[in-house]
Amino acid sequence: METKPSAVPINALAESFNGQFKAELIHRKGPWRNIEHVEWATLTYIDWFNRRRIHESLDHVTPTEFEDAYYALNESESLAVLETI
Repeated sequence: METKPSAVPINALAESFNGQFKAELIHRKGPWRNIEHVEWATLTYIDWFNRRRIHESLDHVTPTEFEDAYYALNESESLAVLETI
C-alpha cells in the first residue's frame, strides 16, 4: 500500500503530538489503576491542551482568550460597517 506524499507531514504532526502526550501525561502520571482513569486524564489533558495552554504563536495567551479577542474585534468592525450603511 502506497502512502500519499501529502500524508507524510500530517502523520509527522500526529506522531509528534502522540509523543508529547505520552511524555507529559501517560508516562509522567502513571501507573494507572484502570482504563477509566486513563480516559479521564486524557479528557482533562485535551481540555487543557486545546483551551488553557499558553501558546507562544498566539502572543502568549490561551486559545480561548485569543478566540474571544478575535470575535470581539470582528464584531466591533462589523458594527462599524453596518453603521455606515
